[in-house]
Amino acid sequence: MKTGTEFWFSMAPPPPPQPRGRGGVAQQAPEGPPPMTFFITTILIFGIFYFLLIRPQQKQKKEQEKLIASLETGDRVITSGGILGVVTNVKEKTVVIRVAENVKIEVLKSALTTVTKTVKEEPKETKDSKEAKGKSS
Repeated sequence: MKTGTEFWFSMAPPPPPQPRGRGGVAQQAPEGPPPMTFFITTILIFGIFYFLLIRPQQKQKKEQEKLIASLETGDRVITSGGILGVVTNVKEKTVVIRVAENVKIEVLKSALTTVTKTVKEEPKETKDSKEAKGKSS
């Protein structure tokens, strides 16, 4: 009686016969592409991914970090949630932005997507200043 492994090996089909060429010599199977082709292809694909996906993303991240580092009071910003406002106070990790008259919110610096540099607000003209301009002209 055969043991477990001998039993299973005895049930396996015999190997296919080797094709014979002239003179009864076994023919060699055709070779595939050289082994270096695989490595070169892999390196080329990685290079394409790097230059088309990874590098532009790194550049964009650096630009975003520069914008956040250069935040100043008076800068116009847009958050990732689409809120537009003007920076009124810059803290270590957060920014207070004015979104409407007497409405201020505090958001994380990382939530800012667009920063437009400082917009100088012109002082509002009052009735007295308009009259003074009119008299001097």
